Amino acid sequence: MEKLKSLLAKLPHPVRWAVTMIVGFVLLILGLIMMVTPGPGLLFIFFGLSVLSLEIEWARELNKAGLQGLEKIVAKIKSAFKRKQK
Repeated sequence: MEKLKSLLAKLPHPVRWAVTMIVGFVLLILGLIMMVTPGPGLLFIFFGLSVLSLEIEWARELNKAGLQGLEKIVAKIKSAFKRKQK
């Protein structure tokens, strides 16, 4: 993500905004399509939101909430595996 930020920082703002919107929404739409067809839909949705969060506040908030939810799920899985090992 840092490489993408540094690459986009070199572009003028209108171009950066347009590129971010196009790439982010394409990834988001592909992720939604992959939810009903074979493919990593959730991963593409997450990537699309991550790209969009570079420019849009609601995507940033949604991405933050998604990461917090993912952290909770990972913590629950880790605790379940620790109980099984004892």
